[in-house]
Amino acid sequence: MEKIRIGIIGGAGYTGGELIRLLIRHPKAVISFIHSRSNAGKPVSSVHTDLLGDTALFFTNDLSLLEKGGVDVVFLCLGHGESAKFITENNINDQVSIIDLANDFRLEGKSVIGKRDFIYGLPELNRKAILSAKNIANPGCFATTIQLGLLPLAKAGLLDEVYSTGITGSTGAGQSLTATSQFSWRANNIQAYKTLTHQHLAEIVQSLNKLIPAGGKKNQELNFVPWRGDFTRGIFISSTVHCDAGYDELLALYKEFYEDAAFTFVSEQQIFLKQVLNTNKCIVQLEKIGSKLVVHSIADNLLKGASGQAVQNMNLMFGLGETTGLQLKAGFF
Repeated sequence: MEKIRIGIIGGAGYTGGELIRLLIRHPKAVISFIHSRSNAGKPVSSVHTDLLGDTALFFTNDLSLLEKGGVDVVFLCLGHGESAKFITENNINDQVSIIDLANDFRLEGKSVIGKRDFIYGLPELNRKAILSAKNIANPGCFATTIQLGLLPLAKAGLLDEVYSTGITGSTGAGQSLTATSQFSWRANNIQAYKTLTHQHLAEIVQSLNKLIPAGGKKNQELNFVPWRGDFTRGIFISSTVHCDAGYDELLALYKEFYEDAAFTFVSEQQIFLKQVLNTNKCIVQLEKIGSKLVVHSIADNLLKGASGQAVQNMNLMFGLGETTGLQLKAGFF
């Protein structure tokens, strides 16, 4: 097949930068344009300075290829709430697919805008629907990591009230400088934030509800406390539930659920964040203590939690091998 022609909106931020890094090396993709109002006319490598020598692309404010259908897919790397506004204000050819990395279309009641219907892009949950999708709502980073730890329990009808704690790096806050993203604040420091109110909770519950068997309790209570960590990238989640099933039974359950998953793996050893950094992997580990089950799950918030999963969805949409362009090396040392 010919290479997939790609446009990127909001290419100057963290997720846009990760997309560029992945796609300039993707064997079946070509970047047609990278949009940025504030950086139009500047070399991409002047903003993403690690790409010096890797790409000669320039940022542009020209969106004519969207109107003409000159690209096959456009990635929206905009702030939450900005994607719907962008689609409304710009004439995007009906033939152009959209993969949105914000939270505008993740919930079923908000998944339609105009003629476009967005499919929730978690391959481990919605792979079949993604294969025939025209538009994708890419999941959130915390949502991805928590869901991948809990989906097997939901399907088996073993999900009880959940208590999750998760810590994420500073890149999860985006590139714009804030009081809590500065080095002088982050270094040697952690903080809980959005306790029990994080914006990803609704999409997590929505996904769990899809798998809970008939007669099971829907809208499971999910108590989530996120933490800001003193590192740059990655997410570590620990979810605790009451569960009477034994460890061996649960391990077999998880391994069967993820048997065909391209990037989600179950570990029988203690897991740690460096295993997944700079990869599109999520790794899950179980610990059974008495009647309590603790599910640990780890992912890179910018890759499996954002841009890597977006490329994974693109691969599925366009009939490519799921791992194409995503066989990445972990930053282990």
